[in-house]
Amino acid sequence: MNIPIKLVVMISLLIGPATQAQQPSVKPLDIDLTNYQYPYPVQFITISIQGEDLKMAYMDVKPYHANGHVVMLLHGKNFNGAYWGQTAKVLAENGYRVIIPDQIGFGKSSKPQHIQYSFQLLCQNTKAILDTLGVKSVCMLGHSMGGMIATRFTLMYPESVEKFILENPIGLEDWKVKVPYLSVDKWYQTELKQDYNSFKKYEMESYYHGTWEPAYDEWLNIEAGWTLSKDYSRIAWNSALTYDMIYTQPVCYEFENVKTRTLLIIGQLDRTALGKNLVSEDVRKTMGNYPALGKWAHEKIKGSQLVELDGLGHVPHVEAFGRFIQPLLDFLKS
Repeated sequence: MNIPIKLVVMISLLIGPATQAQQPSVKPLDIDLTNYQYPYPVQFITISIQGEDLKMAYMDVKPYHANGHVVMLLHGKNFNGAYWGQTAKVLAENGYRVIIPDQIGFGKSSKPQHIQYSFQLLCQNTKAILDTLGVKSVCMLGHSMGGMIATRFTLMYPESVEKFILENPIGLEDWKVKVPYLSVDKWYQTELKQDYNSFKKYEMESYYHGTWEPAYDEWLNIEAGWTLSKDYSRIAWNSALTYDMIYTQPVCYEFENVKTRTLLIIGQLDRTALGKNLVSEDVRKTMGNYPALGKWAHEKIKGSQLVELDGLGHVPHVEAFGRFIQPLLDFLKS
């Protein structure tokens, strides 16, 4: 059967854009995720920062039979506290109280109009939650950007950290040595252009080593849902500010100052690195080499333990929960 060329062109024009459209499962999400339910009840503290009164969200998961220890879970940049739901459940079943904050600018916490971000500031905010709850000591676990916060927190408040755990943290290398500087305005313009497809492309390549599983959709859909919000410009602005913080405030030079008992859980296929798209192919190949970076951090943090998870990428607790949780429990109980 011969189909007229004009008809073929019309069909291709109709089909083409549809393949790039937002996925049907993605719904608009408001700036504070009030229309997205977290796995546990969310509470708030109010903190005054640089002239604004801001709300900081957190979950406080009580154990079934308390063992007297508290674990704090710090989320990454493209995530929020909700992705720790399964981790919190198993930790609580093993007797641990679990506290999970959303950092200012993320998740259900406030998105400031004007703020100068620093890791020290985020650590002060995190400490304010512990002080509000009367918690004196925690086992601090940070993933991705949360690893940079956890590192700074452990250095600022060593008396408050019983054990220190890093799960595929970013900041194991100083990107400004290789990546040209981008102004906050440039980061902002980039963030304004984000959508479902750009987020998925980045995460598939950097986080999930070219694969995609249904379990990843929920966390992608939150980011994509925000791009459909009427307040997305505010969300994008805070994202740009935190990119600048990550780029300009490396923590890797201070690992040797960590004296707390430390566990490194490193998915070996992770290739996350800030600004890879801004450098040449040759330079790009030298960035985000987590097998090498994990060993380097292990050497710098004296007495640390290193668990290398073959076949996993940036988010082991989402990719293969069983392989992540067992070494974590073993370390916490040791």
